[in-house]
Amino acid sequence: MPIELTATEALGLWHRVSLEEVRGEAADLTLRQIAILLQIYLIPPPHTVRGLAETLGVTKPVITRALDRMGELGLVDRVRDDRDRRNVVIKRTIGGALYLEKLGDLIIREARRPAS
Repeated sequence: MPIELTATEALGLWHRVSLEEVRGEAADLTLRQIAILLQIYLIPPPHTVRGLAETLGVTKPVITRALDRMGELGLVDRVRDDRDRRNVVIKRTIGGALYLEKLGDLIIREARRPAS
C-alpha cells in the first residue's frame, strides 16, 4: 500500500533515518554504498563490477572502492567468474542481509513516528 508524503515529510523521514544510522553502532555507509548494496540485494543476481558501474553510471574503480569498504564490513563478497576470469561477481552475505533488514526496520519505525 503506497503512502503519501509531501516532499518535506519525505526529507524529514530521510533525515531521521540518516541521523539514527550515524548515531548507531553499525558502520554508516555512503549514499553510493547504500545504492550499491540495495542493487545487489533487491535485484536478482548475478551482479558484476562492470554491471554495477553501468547501472549506477559510474566507473568500475568507483564501484571497486565502494565494494572494498563493504567487503571489509562483511556486507558483500567478491569472487572471480569461473566462466570469464575478467569478471568479478558480487555475492550477498548474511551480514549484508542483516544490515539491510535492520535499515528497513529503522525506516518503518521512523515512518510511523510522528515528526518532531
